[in-house]
Order: sequence, then structure tokens, then C-alpha cells
Amino acid sequence: MAEKLLEIKNLKQHFDTGKGVIKAVDGLTFDIYKGETLGLVGESGCGKSTTGRTIIRLYDATDGEVLFNGENVHGRKSKAELKKFNRKMQMIFQDPYASLNPRMTVADIIAEGIDIHGLAKTKQERMNKVYSLLETVGLNREHANRYPHEFSGGQRQRIGIARALAVEPDFIIADEPISALDVSIQAQVVNLMKKLQREHGLTYLFIAHDLSMVKYISDRIGVMYRGKIVELATSEELYRNPLHPYTKALLSAIPLPDPDTERTRTRQVYDANEHNYNGEEPQLREVTPGHYVSCSEAEFKQMTK
Repeated sequence: MAEKLLEIKNLKQHFDTGKGVIKAVDGLTFDIYKGETLGLVGESGCGKSTTGRTIIRLYDATDGEVLFNGENVHGRKSKAELKKFNRKMQMIFQDPYASLNPRMTVADIIAEGIDIHGLAKTKQERMNKVYSLLETVGLNREHANRYPHEFSGGQRQRIGIARALAVEPDFIIADEPISALDVSIQAQVVNLMKKLQREHGLTYLFIAHDLSMVKYISDRIGVMYRGKIVELATSEELYRNPLHPYTKALLSAIPLPDPDTERTRTRQVYDANEHNYNGEEPQLREVTPGHYVSCSEAEFKQMTK
């Protein structure tokens, strides 16, 4: 049986705006296993990026637990414990233009984590690590002394990936890492991430709204809607047999490469009011082995007939 790397238990992230509370993440429970990629998808504003940032402690959780290798991420930690944790969990950000310091050379950007964690004993060892990381992500050592503005979006994202890899993490949260890139470059970056996962035994949380790309990279997929997971299943199962109406609506929006089919195809629109819960709070229930759907008791019985 696969080993759990991350356990999310009833995670909540609420923001008080002064005019009311926004429940960006509202009671998430799921696991991520070593060596897998879990895709997290949903429309803009559903809480998926907030989930990633809360897991890595960029936000303090309002409630719930995040266990990484059995240790509570949001528990009280000394500086040394935080430093150790930050080395094991890294993040690749959405915007390759905003996430790199324009005043730093590529070498210094990549080596920042190496310096913080003391992973190189000499300047030469530091530069050798930088050169090796550049080559690992498909760039070359001549790029080390350049600045971010000299690179394309795809190259910048590769630099961001090299920076994340520099501290030899176990787990990487990729927060929409390809959404700001041209379509032709997106596949290159995703293929690079898959290659690095095989070579380094990485585990990913891959956050995105492009369902077709998520299917390509993910082992399992969680579908988020208004701060909650409404469906969770293997990639193949979710596409072959979507059960929640919101998942069906998302899948119906994916364009097909056949003009005739596209012209006649009907898009599904999700209306949250179509559920009749009669005051019952829907729960994430296992409909078939490994396939979870947020539903009422009555809906569950209907799905398992």
C-alpha cells in the first residue's frame, strides 16, 4: 500500500474582510501519497491556490490539520524546525515574471535556498550545484550570470523549478505553473515536471484549471467548488465516469479537436440549487473504491444502486 506523505484533515481558511467572512477553504480532507501527483482543479476563486498556500504555511490555517510525514505543519515550531520543514516542501508559483527577483542573477536566485540551508561548503561547490540544476531543467550554465528579464516566460518557469529543486525537497506544490505560458511551452514544462518526478522521486500537488493538462500529469484529481472538494478519484476514473454535476459541467467545457462535434455539442451548466439536501449537509462519500463524491444520503443511495 502507498505511503501517505501528506494528510489534510478538515482544513479551513477563512478571511475576515470587515464586511463578512470569506470561507476560501471550508473543511478539506484528503491525503497525498509518496511519489504521486494529485491534481486540484476548479474555477477561479474556488480556493485551490489558497489551499496550496495554507498547506505550505504561507497562510496560517483557521482550523484543521496538515500532517507532513505525520508531523503537524501548523503546530508551534522553532526556527530550526521551520527551516527543516521549508527544505522538504517547496512551491512553484503561477507567475514566472513576478516570482523571480529582477535584481538578482539567475545563479543567486537558484542558490538562495542552498545558501540558507548551508548545502554548499565552497563557492565552487555552490556554482557547480547551480550549473547542474540549470542543466537539469533544460537550460545551460551560460544562463547563470543573466537576469530574469533576459528570459522568456517558459525559461523563467524553468528557473523557478530549478530554485524549488535546489534544496532537494520531497514535496512540491505547483500553483498553476503553466497558466501564464504559451500553449506550445506548457507541454514542455509539464513534461519536464514528469521527468523530474521520475528521477528525483518527487510528490506533487498540481493546482490548475486546465482539466486536459491536469489529466495528463495527475494520478488522482480532486475537484473543488466554493472551498470544498466535490469529487476525488483517479484521473482515468474521473474522466470516464464523472458523478458530481459540477465535474460534468467542467468536463463538458473542454474543447474537442473535432469542429463538427464542437458545433453540435451541448455544454452543461452547473446550478448548486439543483441539489435537494433538505437541510442535510452533504458529505464526501466513497461511491466506488477510491472514488469519492460530495453528496447527501439519498444521492449516495442513487449512485450506488
